[in-house]
Amino acid sequence: MADRYLRFTGTAPGRFLTRRLGLPRPAPLHRWSPERPSLDGPLLRLTVAAPCPGLAGVLNRTGLPVRTEHREGDGTAGTGHRGTAPYAAVVVDATGVDGPEALHEVHAALHPVVRSVAAGGRIVVLGTAPDPADHHRAAAQQALEGFVRSLGKEIGKGCTVNLLRLDPGAAGTAALGAAAEAAESTLRFLLSPKSAYVSGQPITVRADAVGAEGADRAHRADGADGADGADGPEGAQPAGAGGPSDSASDAASAAATDRTRPLAGTTALVTGCARGIGEAVAETLARDGARVVCLDIPSAESELTALAGRLGGTALPLDITAPEAADRIAAAVPGGLDILVHNAGITRDRRLATMAADRWDQVIDVNLGSVLRVTDRLLKAGAVRRGTGRIIATASIAGIAGNAGQTNYAASKAGIIGFTRSLAPRAAAEYGVTVNAVAPGFIETKMTAAVPLLIREAGRRMNSLAQGGLPVDVAETTAWLAQPASGGVNGQTVRVCGQSLLGA
Repeated sequence: MADRYLRFTGTAPGRFLTRRLGLPRPAPLHRWSPERPSLDGPLLRLTVAAPCPGLAGVLNRTGLPVRTEHREGDGTAGTGHRGTAPYAAVVVDATGVDGPEALHEVHAALHPVVRSVAAGGRIVVLGTAPDPADHHRAAAQQALEGFVRSLGKEIGKGCTVNLLRLDPGAAGTAALGAAAEAAESTLRFLLSPKSAYVSGQPITVRADAVGAEGADRAHRADGADGADGADGPEGAQPAGAGGPSDSASDAASAAATDRTRPLAGTTALVTGCARGIGEAVAETLARDGARVVCLDIPSAESELTALAGRLGGTALPLDITAPEAADRIAAAVPGGLDILVHNAGITRDRRLATMAADRWDQVIDVNLGSVLRVTDRLLKAGAVRRGTGRIIATASIAGIAGNAGQTNYAASKAGIIGFTRSLAPRAAAEYGVTVNAVAPGFIETKMTAAVPLLIREAGRRMNSLAQGGLPVDVAETTAWLAQPASGGVNGQTVRVCGQSLLGA
C-alpha cells in the first residue's frame, strides 16, 4: 500500500508543514535495484586505538572507494562548499576500545564527520564481543551499543547505523583478523542498499565460522586484498559428516565467481511463500542464484505454481503442520537443502479474555510447533547440507515487545527467538548448520493495509526511519544470512524494523 505521507513530505508544502509542526520527515530509502546496485560515493574508514587486522582488505573488496582520512571540507561537495562528495558510508574500527578514555576517541572520530554522510548513507561501528574476563573492556565495548542505537535515532536522512561485533572465540584477540574475514559478507550487506531498513542493530560474527573452509575457498578465488508472508503455512541423502560436501564446495566456488549471485548452486526451500514476505524471500533467493522450492498450503496452489514457474523453481503444496510434512520436504529435495526458510505464519487475534483455545492452538502450532518438528526431522535425516546449511526463521517485533490482542502470536514469535538461540550452537557443532532469525517490524503488506488508518500510521512512524518497511527488506536480510560466506553469523535474531521504538 502506498505511503501517501511519505510522498507528501517530499513536496515543497510537505517540507514546510512538517518543519513548522515538528512532524516526522521520512526520507526515501535507497533499496537495491539493477540500476542502483550499490551506494553512491566513497567509504571513509576511521580507526580508534589499535587497528583490526585484515579489515582494510575486507573493506577494499566491498567495491566502494575507500578513504582513510577526513579533512575539513571533505564530504561537503554540492552544499555550497568546495570539497569531496558526501560519504556513502563510514566504518569506525573501534575493536581496540578498552576503556572510557578510548570512548573519547570514538566521539573525536565521528563528531566532525557525521554531517558529511550522504542521504541514505551507512555508518558501521566495529567492536568486539564483550569479554567477561575484562570488565573495563567489556564496559567500553557495551557502551558502543548505546552509542549506535542513539546515533541511529538522531542521524536522519534515511541513514542507518549498526554495530558489528567481531568475536575471535577461544583464540582471543589473536584471531581478530579471522573474525574480520568471516565478517566480509556481513559488511557487504550493511554497506549496501540491501540493508536499507536495518538500523540500530548489534550483529556478532565469530571467527570460527560454520562452513569457513568453503568461504575461504571463495575468498581465495575472488582474489586477496585487492580492490574489487502469506497467511498459512510455512528420506534425503545425507551430506556427509566429515566436512563440507562436494555440493557445498561447488556452491562456494560458484559464489566466488559472481558476487551478484552468492547463492549460485544452492537449493532453498521457503515456507508460506505464495504471497507477501514469503514471495519476496523466494524471489530474492532466486535472484541471488538459488533454486527455490516454494511451499504453501494447498488452497494457495495456483499462486504457488505461478511463483515457482516465474522463478524456475518447484511448487510444493503442503500443510506444514501435517505429520508427514518433513518427510514430504525431504522427498522433494533428494539432493539435500542448503537453505531452509521458515516463513509460514498466521494470526488469530483476540484479547486473552476472549480468545478461544482453538485460536491459541492454531497460531502456536503453525508459527512455532511446525518449525520445531520440521527442523528436528530434517536435521536428523541429514537433509540440510553440512557446511553451507542455513536455517532462517521468521520471528517478529511482536515477539520482542509484545502486542495487545496478540498473546498467541507474540508467544509463538518469542518462541522462534528462543529456538534460534538454543539450537544454533548445537546445530553448528553436530550438523555444520547455522540457525538465525529475522524479526520484521511494520512491513507494508496486504495484512497491514487492512489495519485501521491511525494504528497503521503509528506503526509506520514509530521507528527511526519514520516509515514502514517492504517485504523485500526482510527478503534481503534473509538472503544475506543464507549465503555460504555468512557462516560466522549464528544464533542471532536480526530486527528488520527501521529501528522500531517498540522493544528498543
